Amino acid sequence: MPTTQTSRDQRIVMTLDAGGSSFRFSALRGGETITETLTTPSDSDQLDRCLERIRDGFKRVREQCPESPVAISFAFPGPADYPNGIIGDLPNLPAFRGGVALGPMLQDQFGIPVFINNDGDLFAFGEAIAGLLPWANGLLEKAGNPKRYKNLFGVTLGTGLGGGLSRNGELFPGDNSNASQVHLLRNKLDLSSNAEEGASIRAVRRVYAARAGIPLDKVPDPKSIFAIGTGASPGNREAAIEAFRLFGEVVGDVLAQALAIVDGLAVIGGGISGAAPLFLPALVSEMNACYITRDGTKLKRLTSTVFNLNEPDQLERFLRPETCEIRVPGTQRTVPFDRVPCTGVGMSRLGTSNAISIGAYTFALQQIAGS
Repeated sequence: MPTTQTSRDQRIVMTLDAGGSSFRFSALRGGETITETLTTPSDSDQLDRCLERIRDGFKRVREQCPESPVAISFAFPGPADYPNGIIGDLPNLPAFRGGVALGPMLQDQFGIPVFINNDGDLFAFGEAIAGLLPWANGLLEKAGNPKRYKNLFGVTLGTGLGGGLSRNGELFPGDNSNASQVHLLRNKLDLSSNAEEGASIRAVRRVYAARAGIPLDKVPDPKSIFAIGTGASPGNREAAIEAFRLFGEVVGDVLAQALAIVDGLAVIGGGISGAAPLFLPALVSEMNACYITRDGTKLKRLTSTVFNLNEPDQLERFLRPETCEIRVPGTQRTVPFDRVPCTGVGMSRLGTSNAISIGAYTFALQQIAGS
């Protein structure tokens, strides 16, 4: 649900969910969708046709709006110069190679500000505004725990591995629009490749093929592999379980590295997030794992203990106050001390697409207010 501040804002912002094969257009007011979602092919290999699809999509959505929108704000794949609205060399949208000034084109066409960001960034931002972050802080308050979290790191799991960071209520894109590019971290299970090769649809299918001893082209999609792993569908259940366990181990390694810098909560979304029962335990276990020093001493990967916020028992422990009073030397005065640093990992509270839309909507309004 949108925050109170967002829900009271009656300005309209048009949005776009851009994928390699299709575009989905809509408009939001008060953080809620107010138009029918318009879905069109992307025509990603023909630049003129693709740009016409985008222009026409926003025109048709504008016609459904009860009043004029104040901005366009949407997610588009990178690499890109997001502040200047220039899209770069995209693997899934080859027509944009060489750079296309998409933002300026739309601003000239519609006469309103245009804001483009990475989908992983907007996902984390949306969850920080109206999803997992306020949900967790609300539960902490209800439990009488004084701890509150301000930072949220998000990952999206699907065709690729995306990331995003919201710090203290703001989007954190980086100086080159390249913050939180976690797909470029090393793959723990194959140091010669990047993390995305161990944390994506193709990774799950590849491991299942190897463990089940079948050709890769005969392997079903991750949703079907999840059903096999839970015993809901026939297939090699051990191979399915192992595919998601290794997937979770790689994602857990990525999140441990991210939270070692960010020090906040983590949220997970994307198409593979529905398989959380099979990968989340391994993910959290990896985050709570230890390094081994040269003398054999164990060193925790993270100072904070990581809790699985989807598991009721672990959620209860996460919410439990662990603050004690410490006396100030030489006085009778005491101060509170948080003696057990902790963090948590949970699944999207909004749904990935909705979180991105709310993030895009709020970002546009913040930028307009600050201009």
